[in-house]
Amino acid sequence: MSSVARHTLRLVVMAKAPLGGYAKTRLIPALGERGAAALAERLLHHTLEACVRADLGPVELHVVPDPSHAYWRDFPLPPGVGLYGQSQGDLGQRLWHASGNARALGQGLLLLGTDCPALTAQRLHIAAEGLQGSDAVMYPAKDGGYALLGLKEVQARLFEDILWSTAVVAQQTLDRLWECGMHCQRLETLTDIDEPGDLSSLPQAWRESVDVG
Repeated sequence: MSSVARHTLRLVVMAKAPLGGYAKTRLIPALGERGAAALAERLLHHTLEACVRADLGPVELHVVPDPSHAYWRDFPLPPGVGLYGQSQGDLGQRLWHASGNARALGQGLLLLGTDCPALTAQRLHIAAEGLQGSDAVMYPAKDGGYALLGLKEVQARLFEDILWSTAVVAQQTLDRLWECGMHCQRLETLTDIDEPGDLSSLPQAWRESVDVG
């Protein structure tokens, strides 16, 4: 169990509704529209369960479409998880907006998406422990992005002038952290499940259920 004090961190999960033709569209050639959406839904539930199980602090789910969408109205939100709509703008602007509660309350923050099955409760604890000795922690992703960014303090510059959805996101974020005088501990590199080639990195049970050879 982590020694990080309860409620010193806020976990913010950014997610798209796992609807056919809307989420995980790059996986459609391998899984079909329904299969890609089903995997996106499984990843969403896995991520929320890991955050709740980690018990590091409040969990927020920031979604598109808006929470008024039928999918989210029927979504079985885990107890204690807050549901929020994402703001307009690029990903940097949306991340800044999503960090608002943490900034207002002076809490540290773990920012993550729902693309990485390797982000378990144990790895969330490792990230939280890392923040005790660093200003920031990052689980880089193999595609050049990051699976998780942890921050003791959120600054707007960290999300500015980033070429989102490219192979330089992690490096540009590290550059922004350096500009802000923040030391970042880089943790192990993980795999986001975005492209057909990433499916081989799914846990074996998941691979069998989505019929990946």
